[in-house]
Amino acid sequence: MTQQKKLSVQALQWTGASLKVLDQRQLPETLVYDDYHDAVGVTEAIATMRVRGAPAIGIAAAYGVALSAIRHNAENPAQWRQKVVADIEMLAKARPTAVNLFWSLEQMKVVLNQPQANHVAAIIACAEKIHADDIIANTKMGELGADLLTDAKGVMTHCNTGALATGGYGTALGVIRSAYQRQPITVYAGETRPWLQGARLTVWELAQDGIPVTLIADSAAAWLMKSGTIDWVIVGADRIAANGDTANKIGTYSLAVLAKQHGVKVMVVAPTTTIDWSIENGSQIEIEQRNQNELLPACYIKENSIVSAWNPVFDVTPAELISAIVTERGAVLNPAKQGLRGLKDDI
Repeated sequence: MTQQKKLSVQALQWTGASLKVLDQRQLPETLVYDDYHDAVGVTEAIATMRVRGAPAIGIAAAYGVALSAIRHNAENPAQWRQKVVADIEMLAKARPTAVNLFWSLEQMKVVLNQPQANHVAAIIACAEKIHADDIIANTKMGELGADLLTDAKGVMTHCNTGALATGGYGTALGVIRSAYQRQPITVYAGETRPWLQGARLTVWELAQDGIPVTLIADSAAAWLMKSGTIDWVIVGADRIAANGDTANKIGTYSLAVLAKQHGVKVMVVAPTTTIDWSIENGSQIEIEQRNQNELLPACYIKENSIVSAWNPVFDVTPAELISAIVTERGAVLNPAKQGLRGLKDDI
């Protein structure tokens, strides 16, 4: 396996008594960490997109439960468990689409309900393990995905799927990192409207690693594909149905449609914790609708305005438009034909 260098980018830093969250809304101009000491603060950090990316959201939520256990056990030992359960329910409402959030909270519930000599220590250890396991999974996915890019010269990515969106290294961006270490590869990043995660985060993160990247307007993707420059579109996922239908940042579906038209392959990279085995297809995925004020120019944000905005954060790409789904347990080629049940057998 290719040796990986240590990354300077960290979205989350656990101190043992607090969670430091890199406020990604202020990047790339300002690098500032907010310090959270309770689950309320972590919930707000997730809801306001200070922390974003499905794996990072799940990790942050786990640490939110740890902070809840630390605080309530100290303040009210007789009722601390009930307080922690309430905080878990609060964290679960922070954002609806990223399945990693709910998976992570379920892991914390299991520990909370098991007999333990020291519940607080066990909960902290579980959160730390979720974080560490995500980094290991990311590195494995990076190598497996890079194996599919042997002859690729140009790749395009969407949104941010790197260390900023995960415990470290990244999912789709992890594949690009691993591939770049093996051979020269040209990387294009879409700006990713309306929050510009590609322009603000992906370009910044790749620059921190010394990986050359070219930024394009989202609307330029079709013309770039037509030029023959792009071999693969590589994206992450926030929720994957059992049949391989994938919810990801809004704009992913349109890229997959364009890729089909131009003979470009599409790779989805995500840990198995992103697969929601309880749903058969993408029609059952709840798509988060953000406040229209995030999209509207300020002059239209007023009472009785005749101008409104439709602001879905995610869309769903059908499995038949996806060439490969890469997880830490292996890569599934042509998921529309195979489905993902083979991955479940190992879980």
